Amino acid sequence: MTILLWSLQVVLAILCIAGGAFQMFKLNELQQGVAAMRALPHGLWALFGAINCLGGLGLLVPAAVSKWPALNALAATVVAVESVLLSALYIYFGDRPPLSYSIAMAVMAAFIAYGRIVLNPGESPRSETHAIHDVNPPR
Repeated sequence: MTILLWSLQVVLAILCIAGGAFQMFKLNELQQGVAAMRALPHGLWALFGAINCLGGLGLLVPAAVSKWPALNALAATVVAVESVLLSALYIYFGDRPPLSYSIAMAVMAAFIAYGRIVLNPGESPRSETHAIHDVNPPR
């Protein structure tokens, strides 16, 4: 289960960071095909983009450096909630193309949060390798 969760976290982190950066810096291009992005203020979409970028970093960095691995679950929860809110906006404004992307991100993030909170809490990728290669056995 750890390998599956980490694989999904890496994929979701890449999607979050790339999508968030695109929302912050290429909004004019996105506004052409998405009514919700034309209707709502630029600052709100920049905030969504920043949350996505921070969520993407939060999916990887804390546990990868063995500091506060519980933040992985928090980051996944934030990404899931934000993706559900974005999906609701897309439905409200009748935007079909970004809806499937947003729903897929919400489902992935919710599964990661569930996995990190319930199935595999506090697991980091480094914990297994440290246990195997520990040169100083306990006394």
